[in-house]
Amino acid sequence: MDNFQIETAQNTSIEQNVAGIGERILAFFVDLAIIVVYMVIAGITMGAVGNVGSSEFMYYLVLGLPPFLYYLLWETFWNGRTPGKALLQIRVVRKDGTRPHFSHYLIRWLLRIIDISLTSGGVAVVSILLNGKGQRLGDIAAGTTVISERSQIGLSQTLMVDLPEDYQPKYPQVTVLTDKDIQEVKNLYRTARREGQHHIILSLSRKLEELLQVKIDERPIDFVKRVIQDYNFYTQR
Repeated sequence: MDNFQIETAQNTSIEQNVAGIGERILAFFVDLAIIVVYMVIAGITMGAVGNVGSSEFMYYLVLGLPPFLYYLLWETFWNGRTPGKALLQIRVVRKDGTRPHFSHYLIRWLLRIIDISLTSGGVAVVSILLNGKGQRLGDIAAGTTVISERSQIGLSQTLMVDLPEDYQPKYPQVTVLTDKDIQEVKNLYRTARREGQHHIILSLSRKLEELLQVKIDERPIDFVKRVIQDYNFYTQR
């Protein structure tokens, strides 16, 4: 999974996990299965209602309109997610990490014709692989991308973190903190990075700067990460 670094209005870099191509393809097939099931059930229901010939317009309206608007409506009203995206824990966001507006979703939806419908997804796959920011043509035009909200399993979910053998700590003052303090800092840091909440990173940085009584000369996101690493360095020795 790649990382996508965004720059906020406060010039704070927040790193997002770009949704993998496999996740997006699986989400697509989940949504496709939902659409097919809907069309089968709706077709059977409409056929059982009565004389289809006299209500042909209604027949095509019920069968065609919901699948046609499926992605636009779900992403607009469910914060960038469809059922398939929600199951795979991925979501559409703007390049600055904020929630897209309807116009962004509309542009993505319109360009699905080129990205997916006319090319069986070929253009979308090539664009995502070459772009490096998780963007198909619709995302590039709309200024959006798709991120993963899946929690990473491993040492990052515990108090301890993996440190390189030649790691050099910078803030020995971190020993004034407790395990509980660092665990809380780490949880807030991980959540803020994943969800693009730059204001949390800034507040966390200021609070740590005050507690440790230091003046930082690096970005807030780097400082918070350094504090977590330094704490692990001194407590693991």
